[in-house]
Amino acid sequence: MSFLSTAHRQVIETITQTEHTPFFVYDLDGLLAHLKPLTEQSVVKLWYAVKANPLSKVIQTLDKAGFDFDVASSGELNQVLKQGVCPSRVLNTGPAKSKRQIQHFLSQGVRTFVAESHNQVHWLNQVACEHNVQLRVLLRVQLRWPDGEKNPLGGDSLTPFGLGTQQWQSLDINDFEALNFVGLHIFQWGNMLSTEKLTELWSQMVPPLLALADDLGFALQVLDLGGGLGIPYHERDSKLAWPQLLDALANIKAASGVEELWMELGRFAVGEYGHYANPVVEQKQNYGEHQLIVAGGVNHILRPAVTNQAFPCELLRTTTAPEQSYLIHGPLCTALDHLGRHELPQDINDQDWLIFSQCGAYGFTESMPYFLCHELPAEYVIEHGEIQCIRPAVDASEYLR
Repeated sequence: MSFLSTAHRQVIETITQTEHTPFFVYDLDGLLAHLKPLTEQSVVKLWYAVKANPLSKVIQTLDKAGFDFDVASSGELNQVLKQGVCPSRVLNTGPAKSKRQIQHFLSQGVRTFVAESHNQVHWLNQVACEHNVQLRVLLRVQLRWPDGEKNPLGGDSLTPFGLGTQQWQSLDINDFEALNFVGLHIFQWGNMLSTEKLTELWSQMVPPLLALADDLGFALQVLDLGGGLGIPYHERDSKLAWPQLLDALANIKAASGVEELWMELGRFAVGEYGHYANPVVEQKQNYGEHQLIVAGGVNHILRPAVTNQAFPCELLRTTTAPEQSYLIHGPLCTALDHLGRHELPQDINDQDWLIFSQCGAYGFTESMPYFLCHELPAEYVIEHGEIQCIRPAVDASEYLR
């Protein structure tokens, strides 16, 4: 199976006629078609996790599709508001909410927050009183799993996200007159590809969360399941089906008895609609391995180094040459700059481009762009069938001082 369609291959070939350094391209037409059935239901309220891809045109497309926005920093908030999104459609998440950041969010009109600690609850109440406003607050809960479930966001490991049920039980919600405690937030896994496993995890969460809301003395109106819905990065990976997920979510909603079920989708919303084009610098052999050195690496796409899972990769040029195994390395002076092992044609040369797919989420803005002072990659979109450069490549001379 190829992750690169003929139409996308043609678009990228066109762009490479003028670009000589790595770039991203996002298919907004395909993205909008993908998002439409996600929002045409009444089971779950969907927020877009802006961390996945904060490009202006991507935010505009999610807005058009009917998503609201989960933002975790002042920078993300400012970017979302610049696209004309009403602050009433913003949810503030993230583990590091300082009093200063809370002040900024309230000044911009945001009224819905996820609290990760007792301190944040106190700060939210204090700042809300200063602004003479009422805030909707969800408490983020970190559960420990008895079966030792492990995942990128912690599983049963200690993380900075939220507090355990025992730690929250000492909170007296009556002390915070400016806060309306409406729900609980729980999210401890990432890139899950099994509806059955997700359903099992969600089902395990309901009893302890209902018990916590009862202990704290508020009606659980909202249950926020976060994200964690995965996409395939290898042809052998399974793929989640939205109708089956929706059935599972409907059952969770009924079992919990909440008025609203929320999810914050990032990767599942946008991940499959982006490619990263990367010029080959050279091919060489070393200690019995074939290596490809490419112009861009973890300075543009860090995820392979963080997760040890590569983005799928193909040669842009078509060829009948047999394939062989390559280790692909970026341009940085660190062994971390490794983009995985891939089966690619033997006749690759320094005139070629490699295309990494499934890069619509956790691409450039998750990377380490300034190390070694390489160019920042350009970002293109396909919208209404037209190719548009949203941000040109940036030479180091423009950001170094």
